[in-house]
Amino acid sequence: MSAVIQPTAYTAAEYLTLERHAPYKSECHGGQLFAMTGASRKHNLVSLNMARELGNQLKQRPCEAYISDMRVKAAEARHYYYPDSVVVCGAAQFEDSQFDTLLNPTVLIEVLSPSTEAFDRGGKFAQYRKIPSLCQYLLVAQDQPYIECFTRQDNGWVLTETVGIDGVLVLASIACSLSLREIYDKVLDTIGVAAS
Repeated sequence: MSAVIQPTAYTAAEYLTLERHAPYKSECHGGQLFAMTGASRKHNLVSLNMARELGNQLKQRPCEAYISDMRVKAAEARHYYYPDSVVVCGAAQFEDSQFDTLLNPTVLIEVLSPSTEAFDRGGKFAQYRKIPSLCQYLLVAQDQPYIECFTRQDNGWVLTETVGIDGVLVLASIACSLSLREIYDKVLDTIGVAAS
């Protein structure tokens, strides 16, 4: 996330009209637009590896995985985000006939960056928690093999951590297992972790 583009407060309809014709992506937080910035090599590799692993495991199943261009609408109408990866199981529901704004994600994934980590953990997660369909929220480090997984329970959200290159994260909500060795493929050399 970058600085606010303009101090104008946009309605949801105004934001979507602007966003669909803009040459760059922007998230919308309570009517304020924030330009999306580029991602690092490690961020891109981790995101791609995550999407590949999920896509391979979800073949032949009633689930779809999307990458960072699928916009997600949080419970409050004026909050729109672009998570790094999204999984929806069952019938996908969209904001309108453009099919570019998902309403019912099952799993949301953010790869942490220094400029966005605080917001991903705080304000963004606060909005994501209001999405009734959301079962699990992942925060994925790009500088070490480490994933935080928040799982919705009857009495709130429970955090589990998967640490180390030999770790495996089980996503019960979508019946997938993510090997950190696969998620951090080609990233290990740049973060000083032995691949063997």
